[in-house]
Amino acid sequence: MRKNISLALVLASAVALAPFAIASAQDGGPHGGFHGGHGHGAFEAYSKLNLTDAQKASIKQIMQTAFSQGKAQRQALRQQREAFEQMAPNASGYQAAATALAQAEGAATTARVQQRAAVRAQVYAILTPAQQAQLATLKAQREARREQWQQFKAQHPVSGSSSAQ
Repeated sequence: MRKNISLALVLASAVALAPFAIASAQDGGPHGGFHGGHGHGAFEAYSKLNLTDAQKASIKQIMQTAFSQGKAQRQALRQQREAFEQMAPNASGYQAAATALAQAEGAATTARVQQRAAVRAQVYAILTPAQQAQLATLKAQREARREQWQQFKAQHPVSGSSSAQ
């Protein structure tokens, strides 16, 4: 359950901070881009698309709207989690609360995936055909790097114990 909370917070943060990451990276930022040039997936890719000011503003608006739309649901889910955590396992209604929380978590996950897809589609629609093609190229490059990393990890396994010498 803690993993779901962390995932929800990470996704919400990513959606909320994306416009700032894009703007910072586009402006050069204090360290040459998002996290000193070590961007994160799509946000790094958007920073490389030479977005116009109008595109940046539109993307920022889309992100802010999406974040505010999900805020009430996130707060309600957090309250439901906290109420469940306060219950003793032998309390009356504990299992019913667990079932209700599980259903709420499932619904929230469904809503997050759908919202993320909608946001992605809206942002993609703002891009020019050339930017869309460039984004596809960047995505393919990112996937190739990820595959290389997976191969490297498979060829160079980390030992189970670490010793400081």
